[in-house]
Amino acid sequence: MEGICILGSTGSIGVSTLDVVARHPDLYRVVALTANNNLDRLYEQCLRFQPRFVVLLGESQAEVLRRRLDAAGVSEIEVLSGTRSLEEVAMLPEVDGVMAAIVGAAGLLPTLAAARAGKTVYLANKEALVMSGQLFMAEVAKSGAKLLPIDSEHNAIFQCMPADYRAGQMASGVRRILLTASGGPFLRKPLDELVDVTPEQAIAHPNWVMGRKISVDSATMMNKGLEVIEACLLFNMRPDRVQVVIHRQSVIHSMVDYVDGTVLAQMGSPDMRIPIAHALAWPGRFESGAEPLDLFSVRQLDFEAPDEARFPCLSLAYDAVRAAGTMPAILNAANEVAVSSFLENKIRFTHIPETIKHCMASIAPGPADTIEAVLDADRMARSTAESYINRLAVS
Repeated sequence: MEGICILGSTGSIGVSTLDVVARHPDLYRVVALTANNNLDRLYEQCLRFQPRFVVLLGESQAEVLRRRLDAAGVSEIEVLSGTRSLEEVAMLPEVDGVMAAIVGAAGLLPTLAAARAGKTVYLANKEALVMSGQLFMAEVAKSGAKLLPIDSEHNAIFQCMPADYRAGQMASGVRRILLTASGGPFLRKPLDELVDVTPEQAIAHPNWVMGRKISVDSATMMNKGLEVIEACLLFNMRPDRVQVVIHRQSVIHSMVDYVDGTVLAQMGSPDMRIPIAHALAWPGRFESGAEPLDLFSVRQLDFEAPDEARFPCLSLAYDAVRAAGTMPAILNAANEVAVSSFLENKIRFTHIPETIKHCMASIAPGPADTIEAVLDADRMARSTAESYINRLAVS
């Protein structure tokens, strides 16, 4: 049985992962679960999956969970707290695979720890790779870790690569990666109305059920921008060879264009259990629980180029990957602060790209050759973004 650690077990990816794991109880054993603050869901997961370790960010929350488990007669689960504990459970000897599903920069250190420990890393946290870039890929190569992408787009690309492909290689004969995007909830909304978009409107994705932060990123298409950076790293491609394609139906999850004119596309229902099951079973296949794709109900597939005026975050991401160094970390940190402020109704929707652009113009990128340099850039960008947002709020 494979020992599994799920970083971020109460989020949408974590819940879907446990759903897939539960369908194959003879293959997987849940060793560790971690969460931020969803105590009720984590408690239910503990009762069902009986992990050896559980980690919460705050000690007070951990103590509440300990008392609840004791009251339920569950004494075998060790409840830990703090960011260091996240790294420790990701490196446990009995853990074979780590589902990296913590949203945002908070997932960087435990995901990097899993890579350094030579684990199979199921990468759902795109920010960890975006921030640390070549540093992360170098750790994967050094330790011999397996890196399997979970994002539906990158998992689709991985499936369309040659059978013996490993993440980080440059595949022979590949001309372009075609990265599909739904366009989010505002693809047809008049540009002058975007200024009045509410958080509730922004998180209402037309195709996918996702967390609030990722849903806002989809609405701005920063999600796709981060995926462009991720694709350049995972598949060793220049940014000019990664093309974003608006595909409203979310049936084709991405494509690989080969030099002989062949284009391979991975298709499926918009259900994250499909890429999760593919990665867990790789190089084999097993049942995911997702509904089979009904092509007769799909009927047609549409494609169009993204509008840069509507989605300025996409251009900013391309600028960041071309600048390299710590600039992707600056982009990511500024975006996280801006999205959080938008969800708290502190700024307008259109202030998100404005804040990111300001931070990228204000902070010169340096080499991203150490984790300290990456984290310093992250802190500087967050401080700069917060100061800029405070000025916006005053005005």
